[in-house]
Formats: sequence, C-alpha cells, structure tokens
Amino acid sequence: MAKGQGANQELTEVLNQLWHLDTNRLKPGTDYIINLQGRAGYVAQGSNYARDKARAPLFSYVNEEKLKSIETYAHFINLLDNYETSTGVSETVTSQELKENELFLDAILETDVMKCAHKYLVGKGQSPSDQKQFKKQLYDIWFHLYHRERSGGEDSCGFEHVFVGETKFGQEIMGLHNWIQFYLQEKHDHVDYKGYKARANKDTPDEDDHVLNLQFSWKGLVKPVGGSFIGVSPEFEVALFTIVFLMSTEKMTSIVVKMDEYLLELVVYRHGRSIGTAFPKLISSNNRDL
Repeated sequence: MAKGQGANQELTEVLNQLWHLDTNRLKPGTDYIINLQGRAGYVAQGSNYARDKARAPLFSYVNEEKLKSIETYAHFINLLDNYETSTGVSETVTSQELKENELFLDAILETDVMKCAHKYLVGKGQSPSDQKQFKKQLYDIWFHLYHRERSGGEDSCGFEHVFVGETKFGQEIMGLHNWIQFYLQEKHDHVDYKGYKARANKDTPDEDDHVLNLQFSWKGLVKPVGGSFIGVSPEFEVALFTIVFLMSTEKMTSIVVKMDEYLLELVVYRHGRSIGTAFPKLISSNNRDL
C-alpha cells in the first residue's frame, strides 16, 4: 500500500463511508469559525523563528458548550492533560487516567463511525469480531506506552503523539495534529498560529475546509508545517488512522485518497504494534490545486 499517483479506490470508498457517518463533525461557520489570514513562509530546518503571517488566532470562535455536550469529545478532552510532553521523560499513568482511556474507547465504539470501521476491518481479517477484543486492539494501537527516546523510559504512545503533541529535547515539536488540542492550546496562549501552508501562486484554502496544512509555534518551538483535520470528531480520526495502520505492515504508509471534496495524502508511521504518528496532508480541495 505504498504511495501512488492516483487515489486508492477501496480506501477512498470506506473512508467516505466514515465521512458520511460522522454526524458529530462540527459545522464550519456555525459551530466554529476559523480565520486563515496569511500564507506562512519558509522555516529553515532546526530553526525556531517563523515570520508571523497571522496576527489573530486560527480559531475565532468554537461552541465549547456543544463540544463538551458530545460524549466522545468530552472524553477526548479529558485525555489531553494526561501526558508529559517531553520525550525521554517517562509517563506515569494513574488509575484515573487508565479509566479515562477506557471511557473514551467505550464512547467511540458506540458510534456508527467506529462500527463501520470495525466491520470493514473484520471483513479484511485485520480485527477480531468480538468487541472486547477489538477494544483491546485499539488500546494497543493508540495507548500502549513505548520508548520514543532510547535514553528514557516509556515516554510516548500513539494518542499522545498524534492528538496531544510532544517536544523532542526541547528543540522540536512532534505530532500535535488535532484541531481540538490546537484550539485549547491557542485559547490558553500556548499555541501561536503563524499562517496556512500552500504552494506559491495557488488558490488559498477556504474557511470551511475540513483539512488544513498549518504553521505554528508551541511552547516556544516552531512547527514549519503540520496537517490537521478541522471540525471532525475524535472517533473519525481514530477510525480512519486505525484502518490505514492495520491495512499495511510497512514502517511508513502513505496513501492518496479522495474524501468528500478533498484529495489527501494520509501518512501513518508504525512503532511496533502501535502508531508512531499519523496525519493528513491536503493535496487539493474542490479540485483546487493547492
């Protein structure tokens, strides 16, 4: 399942099913408003200086009451403060945090999005049909702790990297591909949005786009570009990346899919039987060549 020029038809089909089933996706312009502002510039490798092309935050408004009233979002938000962001620093997982992981998985397994993903993976022989066994498989993929830095203890997991974000030796941002975490960190002045990324002389993205390539700083470090879905539910991202992860045994999987109006590259790195990282890269939207 290596990267090809055209869209992967089978995965395009199943991922569009997930997209249409994602009734918990928030509506742009209604449930949240984003302010794209300027196109971000080039940041040299290893540099933590980026010209700010966006004076205002990315998120002008998010309906937090709605966010917290949806069960999967509420459980997801509870998980965001459970991690030590520095790699090389061992994670200490309390019984309360273990319970929160379980509650999140229980909540997403009740959604049509995850039921569809489960059915597809069972049909492909990649997941057990028993729900408890499937939940254990999801736990191992997303919450199993592993060593990201050889010098330290078990300092990372797929969920932390993808959704929460990590820093490496205080010099580099890793992960942080989730819009809810981005919004909450921005609200508390930890994230500074620098602008959107798109190739020069191409159409700018729209404020109702559900996938963006962003440049930002977090904890004083710059992320030159990070791909994120915007407005989608936590269960949608878990389902989508779980499917891509389980349908390949490669260390790095990169597939192109056409989902709704977006042509995307989905990238997943594996760390043993767990996710190392996973993110979308927007190639084009509405047939606009970004």
